[in-house]
Amino acid sequence: MGSEGPATITIHVTGFKKFHGVSENPTETIVSNLTDYVKKNGSPKGLVIGSCSILETAGQGALLPLYQTLRSAISEKDSTNSSRIIWVHFGVNSGASKFAIEHQAVNEATFRCPDEMGWKPQKVPIIPSDGGISYIRETSLPVEEITKALAKKGYEVMTSDDAGRFVCNYVYYHSLRFAEQNGIKSLFVHVPLFLTIDEDTQMKFAASLLEVLTSLC
Repeated sequence: MGSEGPATITIHVTGFKKFHGVSENPTETIVSNLTDYVKKNGSPKGLVIGSCSILETAGQGALLPLYQTLRSAISEKDSTNSSRIIWVHFGVNSGASKFAIEHQAVNEATFRCPDEMGWKPQKVPIIPSDGGISYIRETSLPVEEITKALAKKGYEVMTSDDAGRFVCNYVYYHSLRFAEQNGIKSLFVHVPLFLTIDEDTQMKFAASLLEVLTSLC
């Protein structure tokens, strides 16, 4: 039965709350409104939007809720028998002028300022058992194809090999490791501030990203 018709793909999404220097995080708005936005504008065939969660902009101190969020997709996978699950994490890059599809995360936490729980690690391995701070984890998703498909739709978007060393990279590293261990996929996307690319365009971009992932994956 599973081979008849298009298989569904479940995409779970996260954004972040405010943090030092960013009092209003655009990803909180995007993720909070995404399900309704996609419903209103027509969901691509085969797409199921799973959880939409807003994470604390914190590293070590927010690991428990992060893993609770990640594990929720696995228990759902077991109950629905859906084999295709993707985590999409949105984070803001306040200095960016384009959207960035992140190819990888590095096993290094070097925070330029304290996170929202006051943690400011310097050159600390995120997962010590993975080895040193130069160890890299890459997404198994086709980043170049995703970027090209979004550029064709008219978005200012690029691929990136550097997700920074702050909380975005920290969460992405944990998510990529979790995805590899559980047979699912993970992607991190950096967005600019709404002052740089307005909210309506960013909502359209997020919906287009889900559409592209559904068609390519």
